[in-house]
Amino acid sequence: MSVYQQDFAVFTKEDNSPLTEADRQAHESIKAILAETNLPLLSEEGKLTPFEERKDWETFWLVDPLDGTKEFIKRNGEFTVNIALIKNGTPVLGVVFVPVTGMLYFGEEGRGSHYIELGSADNTTLAAEEMIAQAKTLPSTQKVDVYTVVASRSHNTPETEQFIDEKREKHGQVNMISAGSSLKLCLVAEGKAQVYPRLAPTMEWDTAAGHAVAKFAGCEVYDFKNNTELQYNKENLLNPWFVVERA
Repeated sequence: MSVYQQDFAVFTKEDNSPLTEADRQAHESIKAILAETNLPLLSEEGKLTPFEERKDWETFWLVDPLDGTKEFIKRNGEFTVNIALIKNGTPVLGVVFVPVTGMLYFGEEGRGSHYIELGSADNTTLAAEEMIAQAKTLPSTQKVDVYTVVASRSHNTPETEQFIDEKREKHGQVNMISAGSSLKLCLVAEGKAQVYPRLAPTMEWDTAAGHAVAKFAGCEVYDFKNNTELQYNKENLLNPWFVVERA
């Protein structure tokens, strides 16, 4: 947040995606904290571990230190910190934090998904036990009256438009809401939208934490083409097109 509140430089990575000092600092902070667990770490901003080495990882952390760098640069507040624990290719724990609003989402296998509004990034002095005790269960809202689709603020495709048109044919009126970063998965987890189609490229670290939050809130996160649950720690870390849908 200290970077966000001042003028900052924007760098371009090899894949032409943007990078800021906040991405790097967040990575270093998260890396230092998670080192205490003695589990391997795969982070968007870290050194990419070769598949030959990580294919034997049964349990590891999968992190995007700053998801939604484009939203960060636009200063619209819709960026997140994504931390997921992966076991045998599936998320078993996920935490999504929204630094600007202080909204914290977390989901864990066997315990469901929850959220707590901390108010701001500075109000994170609560112990983890206190956060868990004060958190509310997801989904958090009553079912919306009109079928609602959440879509990316920065990435849209003709295939996404076709998907939405098909939902209109099926449900009649369809509401659209837009959001950046992993917030889209969390909106379905909350019950504010029924579905989020992502028919465009994403990487594993973009989705793993939100996948856990959505999954343990009663949603499905599945491959658009074959309807199987998204898997992680693949040789190619690019996700297939996928859909997040309230079951």
